[in-house]
Amino acid sequence: MLRLFVVVIYGVMLCPLFFVVWLSFFKDAILYFPPSGYSLAWYVNAWANKSFVNGFVFSVQVAIFSAVVGVLVGVAAAIGIIRNPFKGKSVVNTLLLSPLLMPGIVAGIAIYIFYIQAENLVDKDIVGTTASLVLAHVCLTIPWTVRMVSASLHGLDPSIEEAASNLGANAVSVFWRVTIPMLRPAMVAAMLFSFIVSFENLEVSLSLVSPGRTTLPIAVMQYLEFNLDPTIAAVATVQIALLGAIMLITDRFVKLSQVV
Repeated sequence: MLRLFVVVIYGVMLCPLFFVVWLSFFKDAILYFPPSGYSLAWYVNAWANKSFVNGFVFSVQVAIFSAVVGVLVGVAAAIGIIRNPFKGKSVVNTLLLSPLLMPGIVAGIAIYIFYIQAENLVDKDIVGTTASLVLAHVCLTIPWTVRMVSASLHGLDPSIEEAASNLGANAVSVFWRVTIPMLRPAMVAAMLFSFIVSFENLEVSLSLVSPGRTTLPIAVMQYLEFNLDPTIAAVATVQIALLGAIMLITDRFVKLSQVV
C-alpha cells in the first residue's frame, strides 16, 4: 500500500509535465482531445520566434552571471558562519536565507522600489539595466549556495584539515588545497542549482527588465497574452529538458534531499 501510495503521488506530480510534453507535439493549433495528428511544427515556430530565442540567450547570460557571483558570495558566507562563531550568527544566517521565505512577487516589487529610490538619489538609470537584474538574481542565488555549502561543511571531517596543518601547511594552503577541493562538489551543485533558480525566475524579473531585453519566462508570458497554441508547450518542453538535465547533474554532486 505504501508503494502504491508513493506511485500515485509521483503520478500526480509528474502528470502536468507529461501533458505539457504531449501537447507540444499536437498538430492542431486549437487544443482538443484526441488530436488529429502529431507534428514538430510548434518547435519550428518557437525557434523562428525572435522573442523566444533572444529571451533564452538573455536568460542564460543572466543566470550564468548570477550563479557565479552568488556562489562566490555564498561560499564565503557559509564558511564564515560555520567555521567562525560570532555574536549575531543566527541573525546573519536568517538574513541570508530570508529570500527563500519571501514571496517572489513581493521581493520583485521591493527591489524595484529600492532601485527607483536609488535612481532618485544618484540621478542615474538603474531599472532596466542588465547589472540591476543580475544583482537582483544574485539575491536569489545566495541562499541556495549558503544551504548547500553549509550542509557540505557539516559533513567534512576536520581531522583532514588538522592533518594538513600538522604537516606544516599554513592556513591559506589548508584552505585552497584541502578545504576548497572537499567543497568542490557542493560548489558545483550550488552553481548549477543557482543557474536554475535564476533562469526560471519570473516574479523578480518582471518589473526589472527593459523593452527588448526580456528573459524567456517573460517572453512566454507575453506570448500567452495574444496566443494559445502548442508553441508554448514546445518552449516549456525545452525548458523542462534543460532544467531536468541540470537537476540530474546537481544531484550527482550533492543529494538534493540534504538542502531542500
